[in-house]
Amino acid sequence: MASALEIKRKAIELGADLVGITDLKRVEGLPTIPYGLMDPYTHAVVIAVAISPDIFEQITNEPTPLYLHHYQTVNNLLDNINLSLQRELIHEGFRALFIPASQIVDKVNWMGHISHKAMAKAAGLGWQGKSLLLVTPEYGPRVRLATLLTNAPLEPDPMVSNRCGTCKKCQDACPASAIKGRLWKDHPQSREEALHFSLCVEKVNEDFAKRPEIGKPICGVCIRACPWGKPKS
Repeated sequence: MASALEIKRKAIELGADLVGITDLKRVEGLPTIPYGLMDPYTHAVVIAVAISPDIFEQITNEPTPLYLHHYQTVNNLLDNINLSLQRELIHEGFRALFIPASQIVDKVNWMGHISHKAMAKAAGLGWQGKSLLLVTPEYGPRVRLATLLTNAPLEPDPMVSNRCGTCKKCQDACPASAIKGRLWKDHPQSREEALHFSLCVEKVNEDFAKRPEIGKPICGVCIRACPWGKPKS
């Protein structure tokens, strides 16, 4: 029978840098598309792949073509890892469904099938920072995430407390002035509590995504600014 240790070992062998497991009771009420997406499952495996910090050191106040390429390549790696884990669990007789690393299915509210950040927080990979990105102790926010839902009875990992403190470097760096700089013990009650979300969406969609060398709604500026996981000079 699949164990948490075996699943984690397999994910690391395939290229994941971090792997966490959560009981879905921890994220009860989390919005999903479609509604009830998590109902057949009891647990989730959340994986993270780190992006080289050197990529972010090249970012000043806008994304770069090199960041775009790494962003897309890491997303593909995450999906490939999760496809293998999904097959493994199904072969063991469990249900399993991997959720793509980066797929917007609601372009009005800018939501994917599930919030990988919320799932990663619940799986103990890190905490949601003032930018609402997941911040890991090892790599800061310099990671991409993906989620695998399953009914395998895997042992969940302990959660991590918020460690942002009084730091507001992401707020100061944001080119859209979208980050409000508020602090919470667990997570904000809504996206708007943390962000002027419309300002962020407008910046990445109406500016960065329309640049011919970028073409995607990405940024990376607040990621570069975060001291967690930042290379030592």
